[in-house]
Amino acid sequence: MRFLGIDYGTRRIGLAGGDELGIATPLPALVVAELAGRRRALAEVIRQRRIDEIVLGYPLNMDGSAGFKAKEMEALAAELRAEFGLPVHLVDERLTSHMAEQGMNQKQLREIRAKGIVDSRAAAVILQDYLDQRFPPGLPAADDREGA
Repeated sequence: MRFLGIDYGTRRIGLAGGDELGIATPLPALVVAELAGRRRALAEVIRQRRIDEIVLGYPLNMDGSAGFKAKEMEALAAELRAEFGLPVHLVDERLTSHMAEQGMNQKQLREIRAKGIVDSRAAAVILQDYLDQRFPPGLPAADDREGA
């Protein structure tokens, strides 16, 4: 199975890939100025990578309520489901950008953000959260459980 994690923003779309091994890896972000161009580029990534499931960051408010941006992501999830016929999972993305910036050179952070590196690292955090729930780490492989 191929998973695509998405941190969808108004300027950049952070992307991450993963599979049933349970490890999310940042991919190059989509840095396209116009909305239609970002959507076309995202569709191309989904097709080229033969994605099976999409994991979309869900920007809840700190109190857990769904605001305007969360409603936008619900609409985007519905559009992606309709266009590609794929499952789209909404995953809480609170504080993922902060986590993605950890360990980065603070002096170069502006340039790093402009390239979409933070966005793709945030997408990897979002996808990793989902993969950890779907494929919990630490479970023995099927061969190990059978006493092989």
